[in-house]
Amino acid sequence: MIKVSHVQGETLQIDHVTKSYGSGATEVTAVRNVSLTVNPGEIVLIMGPSGSGKTTLLSMLGALLKPTEGTIQLNGTMISTLAENRLPDIRLKQFGFIFQDFNLLSALTALENVAIVAELAGTKSGVARRKAASILNELGLSERLNFPPEKLSGGEKQRVAIARALVNDPGLILADEPTANLDSKIGHEIMRLLRNIAKEQGRSVIIVSHDQRIKDIADRILWLEDGEFKETVTMAIDPVCGMAVEREKAVSAEWEGQVFYFCARGCRDEFLKEPKKFLLTASEESSKKT
Repeated sequence: MIKVSHVQGETLQIDHVTKSYGSGATEVTAVRNVSLTVNPGEIVLIMGPSGSGKTTLLSMLGALLKPTEGTIQLNGTMISTLAENRLPDIRLKQFGFIFQDFNLLSALTALENVAIVAELAGTKSGVARRKAASILNELGLSERLNFPPEKLSGGEKQRVAIARALVNDPGLILADEPTANLDSKIGHEIMRLLRNIAKEQGRSVIIVSHDQRIKDIADRILWLEDGEFKETVTMAIDPVCGMAVEREKAVSAEWEGQVFYFCARGCRDEFLKEPKKFLLTASEESSKKT
């Protein structure tokens, strides 16, 4: 298992953030008065039409852009007001970035693409390579360590990109259209892998995507339109079949003061016959992962 530092407390706090370009008659507001709190281990999926402000928002969360108004805190540090010379170190050590086109260096092997990020953060070369190899092995790439990107499939490239995002133990992973260049099955498998990693390691993940097929990996889905959040969808896991379901559309039932959500009446009825069986199974699965 990949060894990581577990994050405690709130990871990300965004308060009334606005980003405008230009001034006067030419002023354009890309993001308008957005607030959001993301906790450790939480996966937030931000969706919306093209031009809705998703990329601008993600860039601000990753300290690549400063907001015109409002504040962004990461683990208690007000990153939105830090001097520019402080930000590269923050981006390198506290964020992990995953891009739709992978952004791997073609002259380097898979191992080197991951290790170089650790080296840039100050890790000695030998240690960086061992850490990179460990993460890549965990992601199922033990036979591809010395392959250049051109010899990797799209799914393998994205696994390398995930390894690169994880290598410096960041508390927050930011993913920009991570399935755009992958087919449906591979894209969904990789997003489920990212979800499992986040849950096991207490990392927060924010994904910007148009891909409706990955909705089930999120804890919350936020709809961004005209720079504002218009709708929030909260997801829950069916304790019987393990499927992620939208709480607002799910079949629900209460047992011992707690509400559970199900994909269908069949799962609900099966649960109510023997609730402890399914809760014990879920607890055992959680214990195995930790």
